[in-house]
This record gives sequence, structure tokens and C-alpha cells, in this order.
Amino acid sequence: MKQLFLLLAGIAAFPCRADVKPNSLFSDHMVLQRGIDVPVWGTARDGETVRVELAGQTAQTTAANGKWMVRLKPLTAGGPYTLTISGDNTVKIEDVLVGEVWICSGQSNMERQLGPRRGQKPIIGWEKERDAANYPQIREYYVPLKYAPAPGTDIGSRWTVCSPATVSDFSAVGYFFAKHLHTDLKVPVGLLFTAFGGTPAENWTSRAALEKNPELQSLVTAYDAAVKEYPGKLDAFRKEEASLIRQFLADSVQAARYNQALPRRPAAPRDPHSGNYIAGLYNAMVVPLQPYGIKGAIWYQGESNNGRAKQYQTLFPTMIANWRADWKQGDFPFYFVQIAPHKDMQPQIREAQLIAWKNTPNTAMVVTTDCGDYADIHPADKQPVGQRLSLAARALAYGEPIEYSGPVFESVAYQGNKAVLSFKHTGGGLVAKDGPLRGFAIAGADNRFYPAMAQIQGNTIVVSNPLVDQPAAVRFGWENVPDVNLFNKEGLPATPFRTDKE
Repeated sequence: MKQLFLLLAGIAAFPCRADVKPNSLFSDHMVLQRGIDVPVWGTARDGETVRVELAGQTAQTTAANGKWMVRLKPLTAGGPYTLTISGDNTVKIEDVLVGEVWICSGQSNMERQLGPRRGQKPIIGWEKERDAANYPQIREYYVPLKYAPAPGTDIGSRWTVCSPATVSDFSAVGYFFAKHLHTDLKVPVGLLFTAFGGTPAENWTSRAALEKNPELQSLVTAYDAAVKEYPGKLDAFRKEEASLIRQFLADSVQAARYNQALPRRPAAPRDPHSGNYIAGLYNAMVVPLQPYGIKGAIWYQGESNNGRAKQYQTLFPTMIANWRADWKQGDFPFYFVQIAPHKDMQPQIREAQLIAWKNTPNTAMVVTTDCGDYADIHPADKQPVGQRLSLAARALAYGEPIEYSGPVFESVAYQGNKAVLSFKHTGGGLVAKDGPLRGFAIAGADNRFYPAMAQIQGNTIVVSNPLVDQPAAVRFGWENVPDVNLFNKEGLPATPFRTDKE
């Protein structure tokens, strides 16, 4: 017994070893953002000295509360490098590139991968893209689909190098964006792929951000009420479950005897933590990425907020501001896709996105009126979407003198029985594709809209209808599936709009 005591005492005299471990974002094939201070972080034993070396730089810190972080000075594009992290042990991370890093987020139209997916149409041209996808300087870090009631720390995923063997699992929109960006900039491009189908914007926003906004507090209140009521509902269901099952079985026997349809078994109450709850994706799929160095974000979402357009006008900018505040990289570029035409997608949600673009700094919006599908909410034509997002990045984030948007309504002047519309982003000029202009409607003070004749005159469009003597409002593409053909000469479609207000 004395020998055992001495042995245990001897073991206790030595500190517990905890190997230095970088966050999984810092792993083989990673891409670091050029031109900014680069945060590198992970875990280690309290008091352990951690040394980080990369491309001739060295940074050192001491772990506290099991965590450590250093910041490397701005790097230029290049690589491959080896990132060495030393403490009680040494970790070597190979094939590290420095270039441009972009978040790819949203719901299913961003989550949709390039390769085949059961139950969905194949991405147009995906096989040709796969076969030609020899882009070793394009990499993707995949974030697994997950909800969490509290902020997470390490996702535990890995980086994948783009190749014909791997590209099928890349986000289709993200891949096309990265391909066009890489081809133009000639630098490595890294994607942080964090998207989840069927999810509203409040799930991607922190609880604190929702609580601070009076217009969004109802989302928190409804969630809290569901959480509070769930145990009672579940308990009541369980108490009745035995009798419900007995009744279900009896009804089933009766139905079988007389060849009737079987009755439906009553369902248990939904657990509010089973998925699709406020802040759940922000906690699980966004917070663990912070404060990884990025250039900006591309975003494709809004379908799950359809029907709540007025709220989305506040919610979406709040989400963007939330990400920017917590990332602590200022108002980084945030470029998003206006949802595509679909039989169930209302024009008001596109308007809410347009308003968000106009009112939120350092943002851009990609219009997809020519890329939709009446019956399929997941359009198969993803290449124009990624390419147009890359135009926005090239023009706004990288300063190229190019047009990145289609025509955007600016003002209207009423002259007799005509309405004269002025636009921004006319580029080389306004054009009508496939015949005369379509998609315009005009109304008088009675707000009764009639299909309008529309003619291009320079950078304006003159709209009229013989039945409207004194026009008071004009709409363009104001339908779930608009039939429109107004573009600029750069081939970018005009965004739907209305001059009247609800």
C-alpha cells in the first residue's frame, strides 16, 4: 500500500500533458487570407509556450485557460508553405497556400453540390466541369450540417483540394465563383463551405443580435415559448401514449377487417431543439469559423423566409451586421443572390433583398431572373450565379473597372400618359433580349395595373398603356415567375421592382 501511495504521489508531482493542438481550420491544404493579420489558434496546456512559424515569420504566446492564439503579419499570395506549431509537441501542417478566402453560406441553393444529388436535377454542364476541374489552388473547407444551442469551438473538418476526383462535392455556386475568381486573379482561393438547406435567416443569426432589435424579438419570444411548453406537452403525450396506442391498434384491426384505410397514429410533440431553431446554425456552423481570416462572404438564401418579406427587410441586414461584428474584420464584403423565379417565391422577398442591398454597406446582389425554374426551387443553372458573384467581387473587393450588376431602377418621372424610368448599372447600354421588352405593368391612381408597352430611349425606358391616362405607378417583373428580358449590354439582367408602396 505504501508503494502504491508513493507511486501515485510521484505521478501527481508531474503536470498533466496536453499536446498543443491547432483548430482543425489549420490543417493540410489550407488557404490563408493574404494582406491582413492572420489569426492562428488552438488548444494547449495552461502555461504552455506555443510557437508558430510560417513563411519566415515566427509568433509566440502562452496558453491560458487551455487556449492560445497568435497573429501573423500580413502575407502575400503564394505557397505551398509548411506551418509549424510547437509546444510540448510539434505539429507540421503541409501544403499551406496564401490567397483569397471566402465564406460560402446560405440554404440549399448554396449547399447544392456540383455532382449528382438524389431527387434533384443535375447541375447543367457538371460532367464537363468535373473533367476539367484541375485547380489545385482552389480548396474548400466543408462544415458539416449541425445545430447547437450554444456557440461551438472546433468543427473538426478538413480542407479538400479541387480536382476531377473531388469537385463533385464542392458547392456548385462556390466552385463557379472560385473558378472565375482564381482564373482572373491568378491567386489561390479558399472556400469556407457552410450551408444548410431549408433554413431561415434567423437560424444564422445570434440570439443576442435578434434580442437587440425590437422588430425581431418576436422570433426569440416564440422560440422561448416553444422550449418552455415542450416538457409539458411531452409529458402529457407520454401519459396518453399507452391509450393512444391501444386505440390505434383497435382502429387498425377494425380498418383491416372492413378493408378501410388505417388510421394515422398520433405524433409526438416536436422538440424545439430537434433542429431549425434560432441561432442554432450560427452557433454550430459560423461561430467556430471565427476569427479565421477572410476576404468576404457569398450568400444564397431567402426561400425559407418567403412570406415574411417585411420582417426579412430587417432580419437580413441584422444578420450581416451580426457576422461582421463578431468576425471583427470590419464591414467585409457580403455579396448575395436574389432568389430565383419559382412558382411559390413571392416578389416581395426579392424586393426585401433589393432593399437590403441598397441600405447595407459593402454588399452586392446578383439577379437570377434568367436562371430560375418554375417547378423546381433548386435551379440547375448554377454557373451564371457563381460567375456573377465573381463579377461583384472583382469590381468591389478587388477594384476592377467592370460592370457587376444588371440595370437597377433609380427614379420615375411622369410625363402625360407616359412614365419615364431611369436606371443605374446600365453598363454599355440597355437592351431587350428575345424581342420587345416584356414584364412591365402600369397603373393610375386606382392602382389597377395593365400590361405596359415599353421602349428603350438611351438609358431610360418609356412605359405606357392607352388605358392609363395619368400613370401613378410602374412595376417590372412583379410576379413569382417573372417573364422579363431587360438586360444591359454586359448580359446582366435587371432586378424586378415596383414604384408603388404597400
